[in-house]
Amino acid sequence: MRNNTISTFSKIVLLLSGLLFIGSIFVPMWKIELTAPQYPEGLVLKLHASKIAGDVDIINGLNHYIGMKTLHTEDFIEFTILPIILGFFGVIALGCIFYKNKKILFTLFGSFVLFGIAAGLDFYRWNYEYGHNLDPNAAIRVPGMAYQPPVLGYKQLLNFGAYSIPDIGGWMLITAGVLLFLAVLKEKKMLFFKTKTVLSIAIMAVLFSSCSNDKPVPIKLNTDNCDFCKMGITDGKHGAEIITEKGRAYKFDDLACMVNYTKENPELKVKGYYVHDYTLENELIPAEKAFYVSGGAIKSPMNGNVAAFSNKSQAKAFEAESQGQEKEWSTFIEK
Repeated sequence: MRNNTISTFSKIVLLLSGLLFIGSIFVPMWKIELTAPQYPEGLVLKLHASKIAGDVDIINGLNHYIGMKTLHTEDFIEFTILPIILGFFGVIALGCIFYKNKKILFTLFGSFVLFGIAAGLDFYRWNYEYGHNLDPNAAIRVPGMAYQPPVLGYKQLLNFGAYSIPDIGGWMLITAGVLLFLAVLKEKKMLFFKTKTVLSIAIMAVLFSSCSNDKPVPIKLNTDNCDFCKMGITDGKHGAEIITEKGRAYKFDDLACMVNYTKENPELKVKGYYVHDYTLENELIPAEKAFYVSGGAIKSPMNGNVAAFSNKSQAKAFEAESQGQEKEWSTFIEK
């Protein structure tokens, strides 16, 4: 008699997938980032399962000038049915654990693949219509120009760069699909890895999809330019960096440049400030936790003349050696 019961491996995968399906309803699934000189922080459109969020009002104002339709959640039936579909997938995945039936698993995976294809085509249609059906009476008209955003990846639209990528909810769904695929291979006797090994990989994938990287972006010496003075960054002991709430990195060759940049851009929403550790080479540390010495014999690229340390005793020793003065982080950046 043929065994139609799923394995323990598949049960765990179904549990993780079900939670990912349901969890994706409550977080952004996709985002379209727009960058332009007049918006140094950039604009972002976040697509949830049930709504449009992000800088919608600003983007709608720009759309009005170039003749594109404005974006409103209530204009899209997708935002009504998508939470239901994802919730349905989640319930079926969790229910399959108790029914222990391979056919339900195979049907769930096949249905999710079809859903992914349909969603991709619908997203393309949505982008095409909004990029091509323009108001002929718009204030800004470029003959033959369309403003269709990319479904995935980068595209230049006038002076805006548009970058379309999955957000956390999208990565959750991708992870769920990969996990279901592994479960199908397992039940089809096509997966020969040890169960513990595959489960470890699956759990790491789930954790990765639910976490964001808060670490600084490494500065490439002799390659990156300062975002304030535009000079090349060559010194690995006095540089600094800002990470915004949207994840963008601004790099500076001197702490003074970072301070001046924040003064010129007060609207910048900063997630984290970082500075070079003076005792190391090109190693960024959290600015709020660093210890500072200013003046004396210290010379930095743009005459900020500040050295930062991760260790207080090192800062004290250098203060005496350089005849500088101890400084607090609050003296550089006003909150």
